[in-house]
Amino acid sequence: MTDSVFGPFSHQRRFAISETRDLATLRQILDSDRLFAAYALAQLETDAFPHSRWWTAQSEIGLSLIGHSRAGLGDAMFVLGPAEGVAAILSLHPGKFQTFATAKSAHIEALEESHILTGARQMQRMHVTTEFFRPVEAGEANSSRTIFRLRGHQVRALNRLYSTEGGPTSYHPHHVDEGCYFGIAEERRLVAVAGTHSISPSSGVAVVGNVFTHPQHRGQGHATLATSATTAELLQSCTDVVLSVDPANKPAVIAYEKLGYVTRGEIIEAAARRRSGSFSLGLRRFLASVRGRGQGVELVNR
Repeated sequence: MTDSVFGPFSHQRRFAISETRDLATLRQILDSDRLFAAYALAQLETDAFPHSRWWTAQSEIGLSLIGHSRAGLGDAMFVLGPAEGVAAILSLHPGKFQTFATAKSAHIEALEESHILTGARQMQRMHVTTEFFRPVEAGEANSSRTIFRLRGHQVRALNRLYSTEGGPTSYHPHHVDEGCYFGIAEERRLVAVAGTHSISPSSGVAVVGNVFTHPQHRGQGHATLATSATTAELLQSCTDVVLSVDPANKPAVIAYEKLGYVTRGEIIEAAARRRSGSFSLGLRRFLASVRGRGQGVELVNR
């Protein structure tokens, strides 16, 4: 009796790992959990896809997916599916030495097998559609402020605002022009902004993010207004708009709910640093390819 892809041994699972560049397959997998996978769907767009790599792990417990991408302000890793399959892929293909991981709480142990996680945060994933969106008008709270669409040539003002509390910022004009950013100004000074992490026109989904208000101008509804304007613009071309928020930040959660956003689940975000060196990775890949020789896959036993 010959081995199947998954092997004959009941005490072990065998994961068939393969890299895929099939856009239709990837889109189908990610669309199965599109509100969670919104950022990953944007990596399938024509300009982003060449900068991403994707692996699947198939076993009797289902399909797992890992995406490594380079977009926006840095490297990112997205994981989906059964945690054992995620761990199997990452044992061979952990991605860049340092990256930013998006996962679910069930994936944490699997991620920690291959990566050291720092600053892990559980975030609420919130969602709105045109049907439920309730925009806020600029005159509702403060008639002296102005709201406007930011463009790339205004990136200096954006970086100054984001660096107010001491953190380094490195936005470039193309980040602003390729995204959707709205700013709030008082006396011609940028005091608040809301923008996007990603937009996927072909999938009709966008991720709002980078919401920030100058410390001296908080509590005046600026962030809500900027988020409202950004959301309204995105809903012109996207059926689903999502964002992530710290559930402990009750004022922000209430503000987003006021706009019609509804909590749809939770995600984990964390900085991730790879544990393995290139030699051990190379050895594991070699052994996995030998096991999968003739089947066109890498086989991992767990």
